[in-house]
Amino acid sequence: MGSVLTSGLVTVVLVAAAGTLGLVGCESEEQEPWTSSTSGTGGTTSTSSGTGGTTSSSSGTGGTTSGGGGAGGTTSSGGGGGGVAGAMPTNSEVVFLHHSTGGVIWGGGVDTAITEYNTANTTTYNVTQVAYPDSPYPWANYPYDYWHLWIDGGGQAGIGQWAGVPTLTSFTDVNQVVVFKHCYPVSAIGADTGSPDVGSSSKTIENYQLQYNALRDHLLTFSSNRFIVWTGAALVEASSSTAAGQRARQFFAWVKDVWDVPGDNIYVWDFYELETEGGNFLLDQYSAGSGDSHPSSAFAQTVAPFFAQRIIDVIEGRGDIGSLTGE
Repeated sequence: MGSVLTSGLVTVVLVAAAGTLGLVGCESEEQEPWTSSTSGTGGTTSTSSGTGGTTSSSSGTGGTTSGGGGAGGTTSSGGGGGGVAGAMPTNSEVVFLHHSTGGVIWGGGVDTAITEYNTANTTTYNVTQVAYPDSPYPWANYPYDYWHLWIDGGGQAGIGQWAGVPTLTSFTDVNQVVVFKHCYPVSAIGADTGSPDVGSSSKTIENYQLQYNALRDHLLTFSSNRFIVWTGAALVEASSSTAAGQRARQFFAWVKDVWDVPGDNIYVWDFYELETEGGNFLLDQYSAGSGDSHPSSAFAQTVAPFFAQRIIDVIEGRGDIGSLTGE
């Protein structure tokens, strides 16, 4: 598996929900204050609002990194379709929202790949990874949770009991690209009931599809931004079932083939395919250990450059023609 990073300038910010470098499991409820780190040479460091305090560090070429709620970056306005053409500004910022699996992949060298690309192409892309959502919100980043925080009743993030949770606009106001993902329990999909409910946290295809369709409609209103969603992290076979594995593949195929519409501002990185290689489960040789659905560090080192490539493709206007896996 190989990858060539093509030329262009842009900044990428990644938001992680499970903790830096995947040290915290997907199912853990209690977390340390979330940390964001950035790749690039000679950038600036800033902190952003959020529960427990946040720390961001930068090591990129000239870029500036800012967390949610900071000044700078681009402001996206609601309204308008998501038609996208051409490359984004060469000083674009990207935020990556993730939990533990995303942290493992980040630790495989995403920042190194971006920095090397910057050096070779005189670009200043900046990539930041952040744990999201985090305390006071439960440690959950599934379709229901993004719908609930960003859309439900106008979006629940930033108000009431979730007042300490950053809103989507707190990310889009300072980042051109927002990347988000789900941790591996997203693949524990149960049978449909015949009564889909967008407001249900039950993991079924019928509920996921309603939540994803609502998310797509909402993301399209941020016409100045681009979004990348990972196809879901897979479970190892020992932690799943034949039926659940088949349903997971069915849903992620729908995300790629039906939900992801060419020509808009939403793109997919096909992480599920890299983990499963055409099957329905995380391959044992890619697992962190027996029965562990986290990917191994060796697997992360293999696919981290592919993730970096996918980000660059989206930034530079090749999101609809580049490889969905970044290979």
